[in-house]
Amino acid sequence: MTKITAAITAVNGYVPPTVLSNKDLERMVDTTDEWITTRTGIKERRILDEPGKATSDMAVEAVNGLLAKRGIGPEEIDLIIFATVTSDLIFPSSACILADKIGAKNAFGYDLAAACSGFLFSLETGSRFIESGKYKKVVVVGADKMSSIIDYTDRNTCIIFGDGCGAVLLEPNEEGMGIIDSVLKIDGQGRHYLHQKAGGSLKPPSHETIDAREHFVYQDGKTVFKFAVKGMADVSAQIMERNQLTADDIAWLVPHQANLRIIDATAERMGLGKEKVMINIDHFGNTTNGTLPLCLWEWENKLKKGDNLVLAAFGGGFTWGAIYLKWAYDPK
Repeated sequence: MTKITAAITAVNGYVPPTVLSNKDLERMVDTTDEWITTRTGIKERRILDEPGKATSDMAVEAVNGLLAKRGIGPEEIDLIIFATVTSDLIFPSSACILADKIGAKNAFGYDLAAACSGFLFSLETGSRFIESGKYKKVVVVGADKMSSIIDYTDRNTCIIFGDGCGAVLLEPNEEGMGIIDSVLKIDGQGRHYLHQKAGGSLKPPSHETIDAREHFVYQDGKTVFKFAVKGMADVSAQIMERNQLTADDIAWLVPHQANLRIIDATAERMGLGKEKVMINIDHFGNTTNGTLPLCLWEWENKLKKGDNLVLAAFGGGFTWGAIYLKWAYDPK
């Protein structure tokens, strides 16, 4: 029997039109364009500032475009896995809301929360549903409206994050294309260094938590940076070694866009030159769950069938991992 793998057959992305540049941030907090660029590689990011718009609204744009590219209707979707840490509501899930908004009447779905590694974890999860043979079309969404949980008086975090969404369609493949292997990790001790202090069951919303500005992202930047550099590089090297891949075999590294120095360290560990690394942090910033699919969307026309890709991410939790996949189609 031919082995079924889960292949990406379409990719699409959406970012809001409003640009928040480093020059804009200079007027908001004590920082400079040079300081931000030197330490992060970020020049600007997109912000969803239209009243009444939430994470699912970006996903509607991305997924409708995805379906149009593939030439299928929403009723053909079997499953939606929505990777996010900024769901529209505590419940129901953004997957549920998205399915209603796009008319995916035959799909089931749920949200997956793994911070910046969420899309990676969701891709692995979606692939297993495809490999089971039961499901034929799985949509994996990575989206976050990070501006909704960022304190724009905190120069340590407000310079990093932006809003955006990317989505891919997974379908069965019998040619050996698609997701080949993965290395996924978690370490809950990392929660102390990157988290949102209030809003969950541990510390529900109150006047006190709001006054203390505890409903925003908290990050111990130096500690997170140290763990991220090692974590992303280790799993990326491990997946190459496990699959007997050399730097020459890799067409592209698709890294989480958290910090340019982390990306460079991962590429160096893999022996890859910058010409093989997808980088959009300069104009999108860190869109959390959106970074990996947005990279695939921007580079889609450069990808060729059979290309070896390594996707790598690191996020709060801590969560981190790498996926090795073979690209399944040539540029349209």
